[in-house]
Amino acid sequence: MILSKARITAIGSYVPEKILSNDDLSKLVETNDEWITQRTGIKERRVSAEDEFTTNLAINAVQNMIDRYQVSVSDVDFILVCTSTPDYSFPSVASQIQAHFQIEQTGAVDANAVCAGFAYGLYMANGLVTSGLNRKVLVVGAETMSKVMDYTDRTTCILFGDGAGAVLVEYDEEQPSFIASHVGAKGDGGIHLYRSGLSTKMGGRDLIANGCLVQNGREVYRWAVNTVPAGMRELMKTAEMSMDQVSWFVPHSSNMRMLESICDKAGFPVERMLVSLVEYGNTSAASIPLSIDKGIRNGSVKNGDTMLLYGFGGGLTHAGLLIHWNTKTPAS
Repeated sequence: MILSKARITAIGSYVPEKILSNDDLSKLVETNDEWITQRTGIKERRVSAEDEFTTNLAINAVQNMIDRYQVSVSDVDFILVCTSTPDYSFPSVASQIQAHFQIEQTGAVDANAVCAGFAYGLYMANGLVTSGLNRKVLVVGAETMSKVMDYTDRTTCILFGDGAGAVLVEYDEEQPSFIASHVGAKGDGGIHLYRSGLSTKMGGRDLIANGCLVQNGREVYRWAVNTVPAGMRELMKTAEMSMDQVSWFVPHSSNMRMLESICDKAGFPVERMLVSLVEYGNTSAASIPLSIDKGIRNGSVKNGDTMLLYGFGGGLTHAGLLIHWNTKTPAS
């Protein structure tokens, strides 16, 4: 068990209007709906407009949270945005959110753990609030993955989409959300999932330096299906709980076949897994909040539920959290 004095009090989400279906993709690259569905479980994904960027998605997700829960962000004292697709190298997406909502006294920073980003964001927010450094942290997971896709690479471009999710993490020692956590990294596996930047080499190896996401799906799959179940078991051990006490498993929505293998190895029933990939594809740092919010909207997720969140991806990084879900009552 970990000490926590932090509670997740509200959530919001946003996805762009444009839908890119499997049939649409078949016009861009050699593929078809049956091939994509069988291998990934994905049917469609959302794609940002040409003039729509990660900041726009993040702001809309925060506004959705404000409208639904009737909460204020004016007293937020730290903004943490989890993204690997910021509008600019700098300034940060977090600083642009601060400016948009005119939050007068707050810290603002972006964090990049790619698909593990949102889980890492919650991990850090709990630490900031529980330690007393902050009282109210805004955590956002937002990505425009479509803008870094190579749409000639059919094994990768079929997976990714755009979206954003936001939560408030507030001081509350009477009803804390956080039960246990587990984080890790395997940096020597970074060559299997990357996007080139200032350097065009990694570990002495040449990169595909086209500015697009590059993935060795087979190696990432092998790493994830071994690493995530082990991390899930560590969480259960730390919390002194069993898998049957978990209401919902909310993994990063990567690939349905991968997630089925993870559940099988962890001994967790697929029927109690929340995903957002069928409608939205792999939205990287946005996938976990999108999955939770989808569960709230369809009535699956209720206050009092225990959730096991697990993010994993580029880095290679991974992070798991065991939480009690107990937000404020939404206004709508």
